[in-house]
Amino acid sequence: MQQEKSKEDHSRLINITAKDLTARNRRLVEVPYTATLSQAMNTLVANSISALPVAAPPGHWIGAGGSMIMESDKQTGAVRKHYIGILTMLDILAHISGGENLSDPTDLDRKMGCQVSSIIGHCLEGLSLWTLNPSTTLLECMEVFSKGIHRALVPVESSIESSNTISGVELVESSSAYRMLTQMDLLRFLRDHHFDDMKDVTKRSVSDLRAVNESVYAITESTTVANALNSMKAALLNAVPIVHAPDVAEEDHFQLINGRHRKVIGTFSATDLKACRLPELQTWLPLSALEFTEKASGNERETVSCTEETNMEEVIEKVVTRGVHRVWVVDQQGLLKGVVSLTDIIRSIRAALL
Repeated sequence: MQQEKSKEDHSRLINITAKDLTARNRRLVEVPYTATLSQAMNTLVANSISALPVAAPPGHWIGAGGSMIMESDKQTGAVRKHYIGILTMLDILAHISGGENLSDPTDLDRKMGCQVSSIIGHCLEGLSLWTLNPSTTLLECMEVFSKGIHRALVPVESSIESSNTISGVELVESSSAYRMLTQMDLLRFLRDHHFDDMKDVTKRSVSDLRAVNESVYAITESTTVANALNSMKAALLNAVPIVHAPDVAEEDHFQLINGRHRKVIGTFSATDLKACRLPELQTWLPLSALEFTEKASGNERETVSCTEETNMEEVIEKVVTRGVHRVWVVDQQGLLKGVVSLTDIIRSIRAALL
């Protein structure tokens, strides 16, 4: 009987598709290409999301990365709009932090009045717009997300699905509606559905599963928000640990440093800026990133961390409940040893399942 149950559960894990993973997700939240950065940021904040697809009329734009992802009328099949890219929080930050006049209010107003279409692609991710066919299996979705793709659009009913069942990543798609599937959605699904064949994997430590990335860039307690943003933009990082570094050279407060073996005292993340209103943002750019994170979260936020011995189940629980996209790996003294990102979690679980 026990054996039968486990077999059935295994088949369930194998039978899960992108359609199942997005079944409870709301309809797509998007902005038109004419939206200002300020309007886009308000949409991100109001919906508690960190990325927005940008829609344009068909025929006017080349899609990000050559993609042709369309929304079409369900009855007539006529194309209504074309998704031309994704605007991420990092794009907005990169745009705000560019230039010299970070403390000039008129400069920030001007930047926030820019159209989103002129900003897509500041960062690589904004240019990678992917769709996953609804019939793509859970393991195939994991393969895509283990390569550092953070999100993909899943058509509610794919025009491609009927002709022949292609699964996996598509660059051409037409559907009357889409839902967004993110790395976090996938991990939340795994946490909420206790698949028997997952238990052996998630009970193993992050070190045993080789999920820990030992290369970890950090900023110091004196690095300003503006310098942190410029460094993160250059390195394509959405978040960095803030470390205690009293012994570093003066210029190290202006750039990323190797964070290993230093005490973690906070996290500076692109999504922290969602909590800001524009007038606040203006006055906060010259602050240290550490002061900023304390102000943005209303109090000192506990850094989400684990040790190399922490099991994967606990790490998934931390990222899902705390809504973070990475967990800092520290030793018993709280000194930084590495990081486990959502990409690392998905990659290592998939490898263990296979």
